[in-house]
Amino acid sequence: MIENYLQILEESLHKKLDVLCKIEEVNKRQEQILKAEMVLDEEFDACITDKGVLIDELKKLDEGFESLYERIKEQLSAGKERYKIQIAALQKLITDVTEKSVSIQAQEARNKALVEQFFAKRKQELQKGRRSSKVAFDYYRSMNQSQVVMPQFLDKKK
Repeated sequence: MIENYLQILEESLHKKLDVLCKIEEVNKRQEQILKAEMVLDEEFDACITDKGVLIDELKKLDEGFESLYERIKEQLSAGKERYKIQIAALQKLITDVTEKSVSIQAQEARNKALVEQFFAKRKQELQKGRRSSKVAFDYYRSMNQSQVVMPQFLDKKK
């Protein structure tokens, strides 16, 4: 019975590793989008949406793993020698998952810096556009308000 549970735990860790690899790919795609000269908002939004779906899947896998582990924790502790090979395999997978998570966190930090840089650039462009519009509007207003009197000739012959 516990062998089946250990197999399920192992499959869960493999799935978690696969999801983490997919998140890593999405992060790389997001980095490419942010480093591009012309950032397409649709592509960036699609990356964020994809990553959200993968993170939800990851949370479900974590919750399932934790609940199953809590169920067999005592029996597993009592039979450490009997399940030594399966426990070693689980520990190896947990190490792999942890390393992948750390790698993804580093990617996220780099992408966060790129996003902040992107938004700062966008903000600067908007401010420049507002200034240009304000200058043009002020010029238009001042030209309309100027009351230029056209030269008038007086006819003195009458």
